Amino acid sequence: QVQLVESGGGLVQAGGSLRLSCTASGRTFSIYTMGWFRQAPGKERELVAAISWSGGDTYCSDSVKGRFTISRDNAKRTVNLQMNSLKPEDTAVYYCAAARVPALAVVSRYDYWGQGTQVTVSS
Repeated sequence: QVQLVESGGGLVQAGGSLRLSCTASGRTFSIYTMGWFRQAPGKERELVAAISWSGGDTYCSDSVKGRFTISRDNAKRTVNLQMNSLKPEDTAVYYCAAARVPALAVVSRYDYWGQGTQVTVSS
């Protein structure tokens, strides 16, 4: 099993920045891809960004491209999401997820999920 714990959410004004972190524990050697998803009230969960655990391949959705950056620190077993130029429509619960196979934008391949962290962007 893999456990994922997110941190770094909060309240920020539009145009501001936040940095989310996700720390993995347990059978982390089985992780191939890490991703960040978000779910706003009344909307489906969507993939925001993803990164391969070893190769550095990345994916960013069009809605956040140029504003969000995903990175990893293998030594700390952490994946970070730097969010800049935040907009009110970025308000959501953000979830960290892990896949045991190459996944990136293939949502169905993510096996493990964190509890989520709230990000609220005020206008």
